[in-house]
Amino acid sequence: MATRGRPRAFDRTAALRCAMEVFWEHGYEGTSLNDLSAAMGINSSSLYTAFGSKEELFREAVTYYDETEGEAAARALREEPSARAAFEAVLRVNVHAYTDPAKPSGCMIVLAATTYTPKSESVRDFLAQLRRETQESLRQRLARGQAEGDVPPEADVDALAGYYNTLLQGLSIQARSGADRAELSAIVDAAMRAWDVLAASGVPV
Repeated sequence: MATRGRPRAFDRTAALRCAMEVFWEHGYEGTSLNDLSAAMGINSSSLYTAFGSKEELFREAVTYYDETEGEAAARALREEPSARAAFEAVLRVNVHAYTDPAKPSGCMIVLAATTYTPKSESVRDFLAQLRRETQESLRQRLARGQAEGDVPPEADVDALAGYYNTLLQGLSIQARSGADRAELSAIVDAAMRAWDVLAASGVPV
C-alpha cells in the first residue's frame, strides 16, 4: 500500500522573495493579497500566520530587498578607495540592477509606494525614510572623502549627496519607463563629468 509523503516544508525565505518581486513590480497599492498568495504558493491564512499583515509582509520584503539587491551598491560605497570611485560604482551597479531582465526594473524602494491612500501613508513614510537614509549614507561618504583628502573641504556635501541621490531615483524611474542599460550608462557618464566640476572644484551644486 502506497503511503503519502511528508508535506514539503515551508520555505519562508523563498516565499518572502516571491512577495518582494510582486511588490517590486506592482507596488504596495497595486498588489492584492490574492496576488501575494498566488506568488508565494500559500493561502491567505498561512500568509497571515507567517508574516502578519500585508504591511508587515511588505516591510519585511523591503528589508530583504535592501539586504540582498542593495548589498553590492552598499559594499561599493564602503570599499571603493575614493568618494568619486564610490559614487561612480554605486551608480553603475544600480544601472546594472535596474535593467536586469530577470527582475522587475528600477528600484523597489523608489517605486513601490509613489502613490498611496490614507491607509498606506505609513508605507509611504517608511520608504521615504529609507530614501533619506540613502542620502545620508552618500553624505557620510563625501565627508569621509573630505577627511581623507579626495573631496575638497569647501565642497557642499549636503547638496552633492542630494544631487546624486536624486539621480539614483531618476535612473530608477527611467528604467521603469523603458530606458535600457546603454541609455542609463550614458546618464552616469554625464553625472561623473558633473562630479569633476561640482565636487573636484568645490563649486556649489
